[in-house]
Amino acid sequence: MSNSMNVKLKDSVTFRTGKLNSNAAVEDGKYPFFTCSQEIFRTNTFSFDTECVLLAGNNASAIYPIFYYKGKFDAYQRTYIIEPKNGNDIRFFYYLLQKKLDEFKNQSTGVTTKFLTLKILNNIEVIIPPKSIQTKISSLLSAYDELIEKNQLRIEKLEEMAQLLYREWFVEFRFPGYEKQKFVDSELGKIPKGWIVSKVSDVAKISRGISYRSDNLVDDGIPFFTINSLYRNGGFKLDGLKFYEGNYKESQLIKPNEIIIGVTDMTQARLIVGSVARIPSSGIEDGLISMDLVRAKAKTGYSNEYVFSMLRYSDFTRTVKEFANGANVLHLSPKHIEKFQFALPDEDTRDQFVEVVSPIYQLMDNLVRTNVLLTKTRDLLLPKLMSGEIDVSKIDINITEN
Repeated sequence: MSNSMNVKLKDSVTFRTGKLNSNAAVEDGKYPFFTCSQEIFRTNTFSFDTECVLLAGNNASAIYPIFYYKGKFDAYQRTYIIEPKNGNDIRFFYYLLQKKLDEFKNQSTGVTTKFLTLKILNNIEVIIPPKSIQTKISSLLSAYDELIEKNQLRIEKLEEMAQLLYREWFVEFRFPGYEKQKFVDSELGKIPKGWIVSKVSDVAKISRGISYRSDNLVDDGIPFFTINSLYRNGGFKLDGLKFYEGNYKESQLIKPNEIIIGVTDMTQARLIVGSVARIPSSGIEDGLISMDLVRAKAKTGYSNEYVFSMLRYSDFTRTVKEFANGANVLHLSPKHIEKFQFALPDEDTRDQFVEVVSPIYQLMDNLVRTNVLLTKTRDLLLPKLMSGEIDVSKIDINITEN
């Protein structure tokens, strides 16, 4: 890029670190809490109110999460808060530093846990174009991120619809024909006649994921879902998708539309363990799951759509969280998942529910597929823009300063 400068990172940005311990996370906290996890947690305090890039400073596998954020937040003591010097565009640095993650990994120190020290960061060499070019690059790439974020919000709205539908039918018992339905006593309280008290093991087969090493994770291969594929409160997270290269059995492959449940949590706040997601049926191929997850595969006579809805929208997650135990890392035994009890509707009611909810899930999956394509396109553009292979000075981008 013409007029670009080759400088050290410390000449273009400043570094601060957070002060909190990782156990400062609280469920439903008021402010974002950035740690060294791919997941953004919540807390009720804020120590920063700025526009910045947040970069993890340690990670067992030297895979350092990176985020852009503007507003009030708090941060873990090993998380870097990166702000611009000399009028540089901080969003440009968000994308620039993504290209440096492999370099960070290679320069990390430590054995069991890898550390990204300030000395390493200060001396990383970067190519910085003029501010006008920085802003054009960040505007082009952020347009993709904004589309992805809007689609994610649409997915969340559709999931709210599915949740309301499930609770209307199976919690409030206002399903089609409920007015004529008789209710009988059960160990779960009053339930419609013809329904039975069942366990998860009656409707789904639970199986563990596979163990892996960091060198099994590659840029392209078999989709590999880990605990980072789950949102804090459940649901499938696209940016947690990784790829696997190594040995596995065909029986270990997980199919689109099947269900994953988190069984390991790195925080005592119990934010991930017990959370439930469904592998989208669009845009995602057969994959594998890590030991941090289990698969719940619907048994013959039951659909994955119904089993997922029951696990996701009942009190399943809240109930099984309480069985997780461990000192530094929480573990949830699959047997506690299998023992969870619920009121199983008759087959006709289940079939009616699946007929109504399936189009909602299909719309969600179509949005996931769109986001997969947008993400791939953005990731292909990123290195070409940063290297100058695509000359953005000749691209007309309408930029509005806030």
